[in-house]
Amino acid sequence: MRGTKKRNLKWTVDLCMCLVLLCLMACQVCGEVLHEWGGVLMTLLLIVHHVLNRKWYAALFRGRYNAYRVITVLVNTLLPGAIALTALCGMSMSAHAVPFLYGILPIVFARQYHLAMSYWSFVLMGFHLGLHVPAMTAGFQWNGKVKAGLSALCAVAAGVGFWLFEKNGLPDYMFFRTPFAFLVYEKAAVLVFAENLAMLIAFALLGACCAGLCKALGKKRKPVGALRALLPALLAIGIAAALTLFAGGSAETVPSWDVPRAAQPAGEREPARESGSAAAAPTADASGKDLQTAAPELQDGYVLLPGGSFRMGSPETENWRIADETLHEVTLSPFYMDPYETTQADYVRLMGSNPSAFSGDELPVESLSWPEAIAFANAKSLDADLRPAYTITDSGVVWDRSANGYRLPTEAEWEYACRAGTETLFNTEHRCEAL
Repeated sequence: MRGTKKRNLKWTVDLCMCLVLLCLMACQVCGEVLHEWGGVLMTLLLIVHHVLNRKWYAALFRGRYNAYRVITVLVNTLLPGAIALTALCGMSMSAHAVPFLYGILPIVFARQYHLAMSYWSFVLMGFHLGLHVPAMTAGFQWNGKVKAGLSALCAVAAGVGFWLFEKNGLPDYMFFRTPFAFLVYEKAAVLVFAENLAMLIAFALLGACCAGLCKALGKKRKPVGALRALLPALLAIGIAAALTLFAGGSAETVPSWDVPRAAQPAGEREPARESGSAAAAPTADASGKDLQTAAPELQDGYVLLPGGSFRMGSPETENWRIADETLHEVTLSPFYMDPYETTQADYVRLMGSNPSAFSGDELPVESLSWPEAIAFANAKSLDADLRPAYTITDSGVVWDRSANGYRLPTEAEWEYACRAGTETLFNTEHRCEAL
């Protein structure tokens, strides 16, 4: 009887961790303060989980290992590690719950790993829960029809979850391909939680099918048992594939930075499009005449940003602040900037090579170094019969401010343009972009 109570307590802690994790993953509707305190609660639950399972850890090197035990040990080792690293990184960026721990890890490292590990924790938690589903439901006396109905219902929910997992770009976060989580703040809270629950069910179903498969492989009728164990997962994957085919699988949460292009007379060449890493702007000429009339003949699609003053950097109390972000006022003159990203086709046309990791003519060029970016600006200037803004020598780079060619925006110009008058942590005015 005592063993049953302890086992039920362990499962209760697991379920509580899942509920807290669902709230943590719904940062855009829960808010930053609740997100941080939820992280503290998750850390405490993890400690309780370890205390309750101390005998399990003591028996790690005893007894024989079958397939199920190997998988369970692997998941139960990775999951606490992922949660612990998520918590540590989160605490090092805390502004509310544990601000005294702010900065214990390098801020860039903390941002990247907090985002990636939070999603790894989410996936592993679902799988961990699924591995225990057979044991947790062993006491229920369900007939065959009820079991089949529940399996089908879970498979449908899991199929939607797998589709959302890919659609919302979670693999990009998990494998460090995207440094920030692009969250939809306008989405209803109920819908956010429902989507996260569907994704959690998806990986729980995988865990349950894995446990069933391991059990089936130990019996005589292996092929039949294995197929029966995998059937819910295969159904879920089929539903996810159908949704991807008919509803589309590309992420919709990534905001578009496009600005409507002004109408141009027929026959004029399509203007090149610049990215943040290789954005070029035509400079004012040596006479200092007004920028609006300095180079109107180019018709290159650039927009004139009015000059003004703004506070560059961040206050010392701001969450995730880097040490060199001293807040100071900067005044800028008007300058031009292209609102479009440079496509890989544009870059290859001028430079003859493509450094991008994600290939596609109409995709933005990325993975450029600073020297490559200024070389592209010079090539763009020569292509437009303008005087290049940079002189590149073995000893360094000289910016010719009197040249009328294209150049990179300064750090102050880029922040001024990106902020667009906002003073919050992110130019979107939201504070939970990186979880």
